[in-house]
Amino acid sequence: MNDVGSAGHRNGAHRRPRLEDVAARVGMSTASVSLVLRGVPGPSEQTRRRVLQAAADLGYQVDRTASTLASRRSRLLGVMVDIHSPFHAELVEHLHTAAEGVGYDLVLSTQTRTRDEQTAVETLLAFRSEALILLGPTSPADALATFDNKAPVIVVGRRVADAALDVVRSADEDGVGQIVDHLVGLGHHAIAYVDGGKGVIATDRRRGYRTAMRRHGLDAHIRILHGDNTEAAGERAARQLVDSDDLPTAVVAYNDQCAIGVLAALVRAGITVPGEVSVAGYDDDTLSRLSCFNLTTVSQGAQEQARHAVAAAVERLDQGRTEPREVVLPPQLVPRGTTAELA
Repeated sequence: MNDVGSAGHRNGAHRRPRLEDVAARVGMSTASVSLVLRGVPGPSEQTRRRVLQAAADLGYQVDRTASTLASRRSRLLGVMVDIHSPFHAELVEHLHTAAEGVGYDLVLSTQTRTRDEQTAVETLLAFRSEALILLGPTSPADALATFDNKAPVIVVGRRVADAALDVVRSADEDGVGQIVDHLVGLGHHAIAYVDGGKGVIATDRRRGYRTAMRRHGLDAHIRILHGDNTEAAGERAARQLVDSDDLPTAVVAYNDQCAIGVLAALVRAGITVPGEVSVAGYDDDTLSRLSCFNLTTVSQGAQEQARHAVAAAVERLDQGRTEPREVVLPPQLVPRGTTAELA
């Protein structure tokens, strides 16, 4: 008899906590508790804290499968991310925070050198993502429009001229222009640019460099080297500059990863930064802020981009907005230790 009772007690002790248990703990209805746990606006902050604390104390976890079946909605936002990009990693972190604040969660699908955007998006749709947040996509506008026919698409980080899509981006041309202005203000004229390759983002940043150089009357000093978004590309471009016997006094790179490659190659060649050559990147990613790099760069406002992207998805899904909208955020120069006044 005692053994049966002990077994029953053990089974009861290990029963998974239910929504009713949380409601009983705080003395509220299950409907009110459910609102808090799903992140739905309405309950006061005090109520939210009480419910979340009770859920944590009991070890309660939301049964997403059951709630999805009940509502016929997944409340999932699909995010396509470049696995090699530190900036995308930071965006994802901010997207998580913004999504949780409005009762959504994220599904991530990676784009790699061997996994294209079409596959990444199909995976997101297979997991019932209600909207697609695509970080720096390179697909043409008509392909992005095809994705939008399956779920609302929010493009983050790039201009889309020929499709009626939601876009959240920074003004890339202006951002690169700010770097050139900064370097010219420090006395630099021989300013080289390491390109980002193909795609809209690379085109806009390259145009920003050309426009700014011409604005300062430096047409004769325009110098664009082949590159892409990797450290290896920055290293190759820097070695080309070193071997040319025509070293510029400053180098602007397509992004921070490329700029770090430039730094590495210059240091290996015995060239001091910023003593002999100033270097600047773009994105203000987590690597650029490390003390070992302390890279001058441009911030795209990752947190603001994430907030606007999630807001756009929610407006499409929950508020009935159908007209496309573009949000263009002003970039901000972040001067650090890799640029200095020309001696």
